[in-house]
Amino acid sequence: MKFEKFLKSVSKIKNIQLPAEASQFKMVPPFRQELLKKQEKAIRKAKQAGVLALFYPDKDYQTKFVLILRNTYKGVHSAQVAFPGGKLEDQDASIQDTALRETFEEIGVPIDTVQIVKKISQVYIPPSNFYVQPFIGITEKSPKFKKQDDEVEAIIEVDLEQFLDNQSLITRKVKTSYSIEVEVPAFKLNDYVVWGATAMMLSEIKDLLKQLL
Repeated sequence: MKFEKFLKSVSKIKNIQLPAEASQFKMVPPFRQELLKKQEKAIRKAKQAGVLALFYPDKDYQTKFVLILRNTYKGVHSAQVAFPGGKLEDQDASIQDTALRETFEEIGVPIDTVQIVKKISQVYIPPSNFYVQPFIGITEKSPKFKKQDDEVEAIIEVDLEQFLDNQSLITRKVKTSYSIEVEVPAFKLNDYVVWGATAMMLSEIKDLLKQLL
């Protein structure tokens, strides 16, 4: 999709009601739905994090957004695909500032080139006890990405039309943080399997964009 068309459509996104759990729960196994409903107390004590779904034009002026593959390390999110972002720090004036700062640190996109167009529904991540606030943002120039080597294994540029195509929806068996293998709904994007919290956020973004495009 041409970025000019995307820009015209996404300008209307502020007026659209968030589908929230109706979208998010499409991408979780049934047991997770029940678990999430029982975690209100944990959410109140959770650490805060902000992430950014950044849309931009590529060199051919086609619309893309960016994900990252996290490095392998001793942690619950090792080697997972995610949005750029991270935890709220004392220096951050807001959780939106967190998302923008972390995006700059992890993939090199300057903060002053990004326009935030919508805050979407938060997602709680039980294994790491983070309550994550996602934002949809745009930058009107094709970014010159520079990855933070100690945290980011790869930068993944996803074509918007591939993402919106229902062929990108799959199911996969994955090993959870509890060392249990479960079959989960997921997105297959650029040959990467995206599941869990990031898939939940992507599902809401997809449902929002489907109303506009």
